[in-house]
Amino acid sequence: MTKNVLPYSLFTDFDISLFRSGKHYKLYEKFGSHEVNCDGQAGVYFSVWAPGAKQVSVIGNFNYWNHDTHTLFVRWDESGIWEGFIPGLQNGETYKYGIVSEYGEHLEKGDPFAFEWEIPPQTASKVASTWYEWQDEAWHKKRQKINRLDQPWSVYEMHLGSWMRNPDEPDRLLSYREIAERLVPYIKELGFTHVEFLPVMEHPYYPSWGYQITGYFAASSRYGSPQDLMYLIEQLHQNDIGVILDWVPSHFPGDAHGLHKFDGSYLYEHEDPRKGFHPDWQSYIFNYGRNEVRSFLISNAFFWLDRFHIDGLRVDAVASMLYLDYSRNQGEWVPNEFGGNENLEAVHFLKEFNEAVYANFPYVQTIAEESTSWPGVSKPTFSNGLGFGMKWMMGWMHDTLNYFKEDPINRTYHHHAMTFATVYAYHENFMLPLSHDEVVYGKQPLIYKMPGDEWQKFANLRALYLYMFTFSGTKLLFMGGEFGQTSEWNVNLSLDWHLKAYAPHSGMSRFVAALNTVYRSMPSLYQKAFDSDGFQWIENNDNNNSVFVYWRKAFDPKDDSIVVLNLTPVVRHDFRIGVPYNGEWELVLNSDDFQFYGSGVEISDSLNSDDIDWMQQNQSVALSLPPLAGIILKRKHKKQSVKPLEISERTPITN
Repeated sequence: MTKNVLPYSLFTDFDISLFRSGKHYKLYEKFGSHEVNCDGQAGVYFSVWAPGAKQVSVIGNFNYWNHDTHTLFVRWDESGIWEGFIPGLQNGETYKYGIVSEYGEHLEKGDPFAFEWEIPPQTASKVASTWYEWQDEAWHKKRQKINRLDQPWSVYEMHLGSWMRNPDEPDRLLSYREIAERLVPYIKELGFTHVEFLPVMEHPYYPSWGYQITGYFAASSRYGSPQDLMYLIEQLHQNDIGVILDWVPSHFPGDAHGLHKFDGSYLYEHEDPRKGFHPDWQSYIFNYGRNEVRSFLISNAFFWLDRFHIDGLRVDAVASMLYLDYSRNQGEWVPNEFGGNENLEAVHFLKEFNEAVYANFPYVQTIAEESTSWPGVSKPTFSNGLGFGMKWMMGWMHDTLNYFKEDPINRTYHHHAMTFATVYAYHENFMLPLSHDEVVYGKQPLIYKMPGDEWQKFANLRALYLYMFTFSGTKLLFMGGEFGQTSEWNVNLSLDWHLKAYAPHSGMSRFVAALNTVYRSMPSLYQKAFDSDGFQWIENNDNNNSVFVYWRKAFDPKDDSIVVLNLTPVVRHDFRIGVPYNGEWELVLNSDDFQFYGSGVEISDSLNSDDIDWMQQNQSVALSLPPLAGIILKRKHKKQSVKPLEISERTPITN
């Protein structure tokens, strides 16, 4: 005998129409479990989409997981929605849906819209609320400027569970609130503008890093409650630090309690494995041609932007969505209606996603991890682009790391690897990523990709960072890279914070902080990040010396700067470079400075230009180039400039 009380529904006819047409973007307000009051009775309303089911019930501790006592009622409008009200339940109750498929199969599924799940390996959903009394209004007023594409973007990418742990309890994950206490002052000290979290959504398999999601609408319970994550985000916002989340609309795992064959049919995924199964990750691909699935995914994006005040979404594995033959051999994929390999349904979904996000959350950014040359990823949809705000520049990353891996004596033969990026750097709004993917699976940490002895490794890495922060585009650095982590990233271990007690690592940390200070204070390094007018080579053919000179331009020419890289261990005294303006030039940053564990080759703080044509410029200056180093010069004006070189010694972070 059912204990449901009807009629009660959160859905209007308009909601149903929007859902079935793929245009309902706030399904989290309707589906799932919600504490309500029905005819004076407090309880929980449940609703779930299961059009292929013969019966759906709510099962949990409250009814001893009995499939027959609390059945839901299917709507009469052929939407496939089952719903019902159960009095007496409240937040904290664990539950699943007991589903009988069309073929009589009995399934137990977690709620796709649950706001909270049990801590893995337990797999039940929990009735929960996302109510929170936010205190970040000041941030949201600033965000419309801070998140613009002509502002500095320096992103610290991190995995919550392996960033830091208590040395006395190395097997225990820190909570969201414990992370907040440690992370906020650390990011402020280093000067990053944004933090990017690898997926925080609930996932059953911890070593998936969060990329195999079952609870799309739930913050992982491993670290605390939804409100605990909101507290972490709020603390970052109160300190003017933006928050980006990794988002995974490309695939989902086949766990029995998850989305796969949710009602016994291929509901969220394609039935044909040539379209619906991902060979790389042994996971399932969303059916982007199904209206209800698009509503589910776009609602999920809205959920994190709306309820959690997220400032940007980095969309994972976009290339795998765009191509029907991605990681497939001939005969293992189905061409589109025109005979091509483009997934037209996914293209439509991505455009709709970006249009909807920017229309409703105009001051956020979407960022694509897209590894091919698909045209217009970060161009507006009205010009046939996909509509993302930015795209990861994978080509720059590969070319740059390949160059720096070379012994300096061989770099003369690979000079073009450093200059080639400017051929295509302005086709998209590029973010330069030195991400988690580059320091795992036997690829070595960044410091050990560098050649030479210990001193040379650190000098090379500092030069690489200076090049990254002064090249066109926005910036992203994975955790540990800021102090020269010496072991590969291991999701089960903390970063090696003890290394910061040693001079090379503490020097690297100070350098990254100084670099962020310079980047954020010099308009020439960010105002025209995606415009070819913001970058000009002054010397890009000196392969004999492995020297590069380039000019970064701001909206106001008085803010222009010059960058010089000397990527051999040879000190080059009295080396002449061309400069675009006469007058005095000041040294802003030198990666070889003593405080950064450099050799301390002396460079004058102020350099007067000579009326000598050089490197196709009418003016030039002569200076000493330190070994394996980069320097930044700026036109000197009467107003005193900020000198990051005077940044004082920083205390290493403690656990």
